[in-house]
Amino acid sequence: MSDLRIRAAAERDIDQVLAFWREAAEGTSVSDDRDGVARLLARDPEALLLAERDGQLVGTVIAGWDGWRCSLYRLAVLPSQRRQGISRALLAAAEERFAALGGRRGDAMVLDENERAHRAWQAAGYAPQPQWSRWVKTLTS
Repeated sequence: MSDLRIRAAAERDIDQVLAFWREAAEGTSVSDDRDGVARLLARDPEALLLAERDGQLVGTVIAGWDGWRCSLYRLAVLPSQRRQGISRALLAAAEERFAALGGRRGDAMVLDENERAHRAWQAAGYAPQPQWSRWVKTLTS
């Protein structure tokens, strides 16, 4: 993994990240657009972590911190690069960020039907919390 570089995304990366998610991420989000990612970076410039190998984007994770909760979203690895420790490295970087900010627990959003993701999250030490359900309301049309 010495050839893997993890860094925070910048505004210049937004279009590349959106294209990457279309290829590598499961599902979509109401925030998967240029404005959504730009707002994330404006609010928390260190939240979107990118993994690069030889200048190519190979993985992402959003490690959001609101002062109360450590939230993980959009863990994605390029299909041709999976099972090489990239998600583990991204999660380690996210956890280091959270610890430095005083975070106490990472909460991950994981699609129920994405079995491959379940295995990756479990391998990193995460487990579903069966007593909670996610309740949502879309605020934009």
